[in-house]
Amino acid sequence: MIVDGVDLSVSIGSVELGSPVMAASGTAGYGDEFAPFFDLSTIGAIVTKSIAAFEWAGNPAPRVHSTPQGMINAVGLQGPGIDVWLTDHLPALLATGATVVCSIWGRSVDDYRQAADRLADAPEGVVAVEVNLSCPNLEGRGSIFAHDAELSAEVMAATAGCGRPRWAKLSPNTDRIVDVARAVADAGAEAATVANTLLGLVYDPDTWQPALGNGGGGLSGRAVHPVAVRAVHDVHQALPDLPIIGVGGVAGGWDAIEFLLAGASAVQVGTANFADPRTCPRVRDEIAATLAKRGIHRVIDVHAVV
Repeated sequence: MIVDGVDLSVSIGSVELGSPVMAASGTAGYGDEFAPFFDLSTIGAIVTKSIAAFEWAGNPAPRVHSTPQGMINAVGLQGPGIDVWLTDHLPALLATGATVVCSIWGRSVDDYRQAADRLADAPEGVVAVEVNLSCPNLEGRGSIFAHDAELSAEVMAATAGCGRPRWAKLSPNTDRIVDVARAVADAGAEAATVANTLLGLVYDPDTWQPALGNGGGGLSGRAVHPVAVRAVHDVHQALPDLPIIGVGGVAGGWDAIEFLLAGASAVQVGTANFADPRTCPRVRDEIAATLAKRGIHRVIDVHAVV
């Protein structure tokens, strides 16, 4: 895609995208909800909310609470299961012309395997699978997959049955993120999405109880941006050949460019979508305008230039 004379096309491993800007998982529903606001075919991809092989009710309300410079959520991965998504939700999304990345999750390695296997016959419009590793392993007393390099590698190896490129979504809540990134790359991940939400807790001033029904939750938005940029930088420095998708606090073009400078090949917009569902195309255009002013004609030329 050419905007303001700038070629915005990027490659994430074997996946070719017309733009480096995607809608992040969990912020666009099943994706077609954004169709009234902009042409979904004009951004890099829509990443679906994380879906399991089974129906899941999620956490008790309230699930979302605003914070200074962001929000905290504990939705709990509510979803109808992949089979229902494939028949009841995906067709409408593909009809918009969107490029689709399906995010999956599980409570065990076998859960992830089942979710991936169910995507083996998905339409070609589903170009990749993002494996959400920030989930508790019920077989390991609730430890988070993304905090354990060996477990994360097991999950990535188990998801090969989807028959398409896999991106591992990593957690910033560990000092081993580089070790985990290396492990998932060795286990078959074509790219890493860096990073998921930060663990947080907010209290209600009236009740003096946690503001979320589940207690704690995941912090996202502007507040986490510098943490996510640093995580991208660290992973890229250690694994320069691993494509990275930067996510965390992208609300404008410069936020996205910071991720590119740190080593990302593309970005995802999350929390900002709740304030303005047109954020993705605006960020895309702001990237192009900024590069054009500096005489840069390809977005790939910004990748880790410092």
